[in-house]
Amino acid sequence: MKMKDKLPTKYSPKEVEEKWYRFWEKGNFFHSVPDPDKEPFTIVIPPPNVTGVLHMGHALNNILQDILIRWKRMQGYNSLWMPGTDHAGIATQNVVEKELMKKGLSRDKLGREKFIEEVWKWKNEYGSEILRQLRKLGCSCDWERERFTMDEGLSRAVREAFVRLYEKGLIYRGKYIINWCPRCITALSDDEVEHEDHEGHLWYIRYPFRDAPHLYVNIATTRPETMLGDVAVAVNPKDERYKEMIGEILILPVVGREIPIIADEAVDPRFGTGAVKVTPAHDPNDFEIGKRHNLEPILIMNEDGTIKGEAASYLGMDRYECREALVEELKEEKHIVKVVPHTHSVGHCYRCRTVIEPYLSDQWFVKMKPLAEEAIKAHKKVDITFYPERWSKVYLSWLENVRDWCISRQIWWGHRIPAWHCKNCEEVTISSQTPTECSKCGNNALIQDEDVLDTWFSSALWPFSTMGWPDETEELKYYYPTSTLVTDRGIIYFWVARMVMMGLELKNEVPFSHVYIHGTILDEIGRKMSKSLGNGIDPLLMIDQYGADAVRTSMIMLTTEGQDIKLHENRFEMGRNFINKVWNAARFAMMNLEGNKSTDTTIKEEDYLFEDVWIKNRLSLAIETCTASLEKYKFNEAIKTLYEFIWHEFCDWYLEIIKPRLYNSDNIRSKVIAQKVLTYVLDNILRLLHPFAPFLTEEIWQHLKQLAVKNRLILTDTMVSESLMICPWPKEDAAKINKKVVKTMMLLQDLIRAVRNIRRNMNILKKQKLKVLISVRDKEVKRELDEHHNFLTQMANLDGLEVGIDLKKPESSASEVVNEIQVFVPLRELIDVGVEKERQLERLNKIKSHLETVRKKLFNENFVKNAPERVVNTEKDKEAELLGQIIKIKGFLQDLNKNVPV
Repeated sequence: MKMKDKLPTKYSPKEVEEKWYRFWEKGNFFHSVPDPDKEPFTIVIPPPNVTGVLHMGHALNNILQDILIRWKRMQGYNSLWMPGTDHAGIATQNVVEKELMKKGLSRDKLGREKFIEEVWKWKNEYGSEILRQLRKLGCSCDWERERFTMDEGLSRAVREAFVRLYEKGLIYRGKYIINWCPRCITALSDDEVEHEDHEGHLWYIRYPFRDAPHLYVNIATTRPETMLGDVAVAVNPKDERYKEMIGEILILPVVGREIPIIADEAVDPRFGTGAVKVTPAHDPNDFEIGKRHNLEPILIMNEDGTIKGEAASYLGMDRYECREALVEELKEEKHIVKVVPHTHSVGHCYRCRTVIEPYLSDQWFVKMKPLAEEAIKAHKKVDITFYPERWSKVYLSWLENVRDWCISRQIWWGHRIPAWHCKNCEEVTISSQTPTECSKCGNNALIQDEDVLDTWFSSALWPFSTMGWPDETEELKYYYPTSTLVTDRGIIYFWVARMVMMGLELKNEVPFSHVYIHGTILDEIGRKMSKSLGNGIDPLLMIDQYGADAVRTSMIMLTTEGQDIKLHENRFEMGRNFINKVWNAARFAMMNLEGNKSTDTTIKEEDYLFEDVWIKNRLSLAIETCTASLEKYKFNEAIKTLYEFIWHEFCDWYLEIIKPRLYNSDNIRSKVIAQKVLTYVLDNILRLLHPFAPFLTEEIWQHLKQLAVKNRLILTDTMVSESLMICPWPKEDAAKINKKVVKTMMLLQDLIRAVRNIRRNMNILKKQKLKVLISVRDKEVKRELDEHHNFLTQMANLDGLEVGIDLKKPESSASEVVNEIQVFVPLRELIDVGVEKERQLERLNKIKSHLETVRKKLFNENFVKNAPERVVNTEKDKEAELLGQIIKIKGFLQDLNKNVPV
């Protein structure tokens, strides 16, 4: 692409981002095809819901994936980032139903077939919006391979997986207690239920004996409405209070049903009265007790949570309305003993937040224990590694305590269960293809099961179904198993564990070898971002305001080893400032790369000046550290390394050091060498930074490439690529690292900083040239400093420098100590000593006052005892810092010949 001659004064993110994303897509740079000569690196995107719009959690997740993909692509891997979306059964159905309501329609009025047509229309219009938004972030997904969990290929994979699991006895159908959402009218798996503590009540209710109505057993319950389905009262067989009562018959209040007292060791004698009501159709523990004692369950609720059954006066009532009315009747009949406050954990539907109801229902289940055992074995063999490692314990704990997975949902949008019920003989035929007759009696009166599969069932197949499974496609052979999964801790159970189990069961391989778990985005005070709190930050607005690269770099700077991130909009200024710094540095560099076309491009090692050798050494270390950090998924350490190198070493030091060489037309050879080193370092900086800030780096690199070619400044063959994103990742050259140069530069920098500290502390202007004396104890150190006399003079802005052994400190001079070296700056001709003394005394008094305030806190026993440890430590750090400042100011005052009492 033809570039303008010069970089504009200001960086314009919007213009640059649109231009280069079009260029990348048009050039097919994101696309990957199987290549046996290259090693693959594969990531499958955690498919966002088709109902979704980009939020900060999505942004972080996809920035991290894009960094990995771009980095590995530059390392020479055949990188594939598989994109796609999830059909999101309950969520999508809810969205479409709301849209229909606006038109006065409902799914029941439309019927199943017409309703599904409406959902597909909605999906085709809005379902890929979030993927379009990912482009704004710079995500380099292989868009030609975009998949959807209900496209034809994936639907076939789902049916095939169901049939195979069923045939192995790993899927079964049965009547069990499941989690039921009365609003969504569907079953939920255990992992789709979110528990919260509720401030409720414990009702103590009298259950009278049939043969002695004046005697009774007290039971305690948090859900009195469920007593309508009681079939027994259970006690622990070892509970002495009730031993003599076992086998007696009680009368269920209000209903009048006769129920027995039974003994079961599952009863906790310490809860309530030690006697518990048994409601097998509405409590999982009671269901198990009922099975052990052959008790017939009584279902007292309809699917929408309204009451049905024997109690005529409560029929049709909502469950909570029934609770209030029933409690009133129990009070009137003197059956309520007492009501006490009680905090207990209550399950909620993860989608609509409705309190779930334990509910007896015919459902389809996956037998999880055999699958979990294989996943545990794979983990112990280190087939899968978690980053950070602590999440492996969470993953293993869930696998070790897994319960069977309820996979059927009573909704219409989703993969319909491939089971057909025969109306003639009631046989169930399971098939990946639609059968024409019953597998048992041959009758063609077949009706497909009404339920659909849990969304997570199809998501569990995502790593291989997207590659063409169950067919053994070239993609499947080449890209599977994938390399790395990047996800949030919230779906370790929902998705990560299930993908591992399905991968092992259906492909006999784990679906990925590395799992990186990133933190959750919180608001600035540590709350989860949500619509209800109104504390969310829109990443698209942030991109419009700051630019995509500023958003990307800011997020990564804040991302520490999977820790949660407290985020405020102003944190993006950090990334914007960094992006602008890089832009301005590159602009300065390229303004000084013009002219002096040199035909002699050969540079020997001895031609490089001290600063050239130093910056190349520092670059090599930055490459090594950045690469090692990315290998360990320490993204923030990688960007921090680049930030420090670019801002503080390249900009603050190297660019400043070489300015005289770039501006000097007398020594063309030195200028050309500086230009070539500058080109080399800037090229490497852009390649290192590209995975983090792809738009900015592509824009600068294309300008640099054009300019370097024009001025014959290329040192390597790295700038011949069509795009920066396919340039090779830089490699460090550890063998060429000159430790002596690095050590010498550290000393020179410390000495220059010492002079700058004196300037700042004594209020001397930066442009004021100084005379400096440096006193050393060692001849070798003196020789070294003399060798870099011009360097020190330039960088410290001096008009006189004397380096000597054991020099005496001049009168009225300020001093700093660097290791065993003393730095003296005579002050008499620079400042008004009397005014400066007054200024330093004023500073001293302010700092002493501040120290007194801090010490009052630290001497307060209540503060030290009750304040959080981090707050106390902060105050201790303040105390140490203030004491250090006081010592320095006293030193300055002594330098000014003023005796200050200690």
